[in-house]
Amino acid sequence: MNFKFEPISVDVVRSVRDEKISPQYGHPAFTEIATGYGPCRHCLRKFEEGIDERILFTYNAFEGLLDIPLPGPVFIHLRDCKRYSTDGFPPELIDLPLLFESYTADGSIASTVAIDAAAPEDQIAELLADDSTRFINIRNAEAGCHVANIFRK
Repeated sequence: MNFKFEPISVDVVRSVRDEKISPQYGHPAFTEIATGYGPCRHCLRKFEEGIDERILFTYNAFEGLLDIPLPGPVFIHLRDCKRYSTDGFPPELIDLPLLFESYTADGSIASTVAIDAAAPEDQIAELLADDSTRFINIRNAEAGCHVANIFRK
């Protein structure tokens, strides 16, 4: 496994849960019962609709990576959850409608491909094999929002 998944950091999650605002923008964060699957951008698990409490806030997943901010809405669990740090593709994401977007060093999108549920790790390896790829953004293909980033190890 020559890559790692980068969900939202522990510090950002702690700040949102404690302060109920977006730490990057100061916009209010909102808590609600999950009406969709998500996933949580910290543990990368799906929400249990109608059961899990989640926080919605504005987040720029490209801070420090791209010159232009690209903020968007993301969800995390209201209650404590463990940040995804395991090798391999997150199992709860495999059946979701996702896209891989590979970004170059200058911030251009080099490619966008729909996830192949049978071989997501092969797709990731292929995208990262291109020397011009700086990182991969996982995006929800239905809502268009950020899920996580993937980097070479």
